[in-house]
Amino acid sequence: MSERSTAKSALMLVGVVVFMGGMAWAAVPFYDWFCRVTGFGGTTNAAEAGSDVILDKTIKVRFDGSIERDFPWEFKPVQREMEVKLGETGLAFYEATNTADRPVAGTASYNVAPYSAGGYFTKIDCFCFELQVLEPGESVMMPVTFYVDPEITEDRDAKFAKVITLSYTFHETDLPEEYAALDTAASDETDQN
Repeated sequence: MSERSTAKSALMLVGVVVFMGGMAWAAVPFYDWFCRVTGFGGTTNAAEAGSDVILDKTIKVRFDGSIERDFPWEFKPVQREMEVKLGETGLAFYEATNTADRPVAGTASYNVAPYSAGGYFTKIDCFCFELQVLEPGESVMMPVTFYVDPEITEDRDAKFAKVITLSYTFHETDLPEEYAALDTAASDETDQN
């Protein structure tokens, strides 16, 4: 093989590695966007207000909460399940406690099972819409306001759902700048003592 051919092969290999790295980096936000747009994977909808229609049919909603490994929070639903009428606005709470000795920021990812019901589970307000920051030892109640769209009765797969499970998993994220600056100043002060 000539030097030129070897250099060309090496350049192509580097290009493939960079391309694959870029695709891997972009896969998570792209998949998140795709799920939100299509309702695939149990992704829910969001709404400004509750449903205008409330049916006499009820559905059981179960609540689940977990944290990523090594995330220093305790996180769980206050109520494990509730029954709501289709279209009726429901309100559930999750409790979170920061067990670390520093402020910790987290965001919640979520899904709905069965997946066919994800597009009909509509959140009006949710702690998962915003970054959450808890101070050391702080405990908070986090509300989620929702309804199950009555149109679920028209879906050939989802209409058979008797139970919907709403699951959240909290992940640690970077502290906002104002918290990061306070955390750095506090650790510098501790180091000097």
